[in-house]
Amino acid sequence: MDAELNRNMPVGDIVVKFPQTRVLLEALGIDYCCGGKVPLSQAAEQAGVPADKVLTEIAEAVGNTQKDAPSVKDWSGASSSDLVDHIEQTHHVFMKGQLPRIAGLLEKTLNAHGERHGEMLKALKHSYISLKTDIEMHLEKEEQILFPLIRQMEAFKQGRGPVPKMHCGSIGNPIRQMEHEHDVAGQFLGKMRQITGDYEPPDDACPTFMALLEGLYALERDLHEHIHLENNILFPGAEELEGQIS
Repeated sequence: MDAELNRNMPVGDIVVKFPQTRVLLEALGIDYCCGGKVPLSQAAEQAGVPADKVLTEIAEAVGNTQKDAPSVKDWSGASSSDLVDHIEQTHHVFMKGQLPRIAGLLEKTLNAHGERHGEMLKALKHSYISLKTDIEMHLEKEEQILFPLIRQMEAFKQGRGPVPKMHCGSIGNPIRQMEHEHDVAGQFLGKMRQITGDYEPPDDACPTFMALLEGLYALERDLHEHIHLENNILFPGAEELEGQIS
C-alpha cells in the first residue's frame, strides 16, 4: 500500500494522486468531488462502508497494472489553462447538450407515465429543473468570469500577457462561490438519485423512460468528474498561482 494512503487522507487528494480510484469510489457511493476535503474514514462512514474495506479496495485499484484496465488521465500536472480548456470543451459541452435533452425526455415521460408514476416524476422534475437552471448559470459564470481570469494569471506568470485585473478582489472570491454552487448541485443529484431509487426503471418503463434514467445517471457521473477537477485540482492551483504573481 502506498505510504501516503491512509484513513486520514482527504478523499479528493486520493483521487488526484490515484485517478484510477474514481470509478471505485463512485461504486462505493463515496463523494470525492463536493466532499473531497473530507478524510477517507469519515467519507466511508457517511457511505456506510467500513474504512478498512475501502482502503483495501483502493490499494488493489492502485496496484492494478492489467493492460486492459481502463486508463484515467491524470490532470494534476497539467497547466491551469489546459485544464480549463478541457473542462470547457468536455464537461461544459456535454452539459449544454444534455441538460435540454433530458428536460425533453422528462416532459415526455411525465406525459406518458403520469398516471402511474406521476408523484415520482413530478418530484423529479422539480429537482431537475432547479439543477438545470443553476448549472446553466454556473457554466456562464465560469466561462465569463473565473476561467478568463485563470487564463490571464497564467499568461502573466509566463510573460505572455498584462497584469490580470482582479475585479473580484481575489480569485478566492469567485472560487468560493463556485464551490458553494457545486455543493448545491451535489444535493440536487443526491435528491434525484433518491427519488428514482438509484435510477432503477419501473417494470413498465418505455424506451423514453429508460433513456431519461440513463441520461440522469450519465449527467451525475459527468458532474462528479467536472466538480472533482475543479474543487480538487483547478481551484487549489489557481489560488496558488495568484500567490505566486501577487
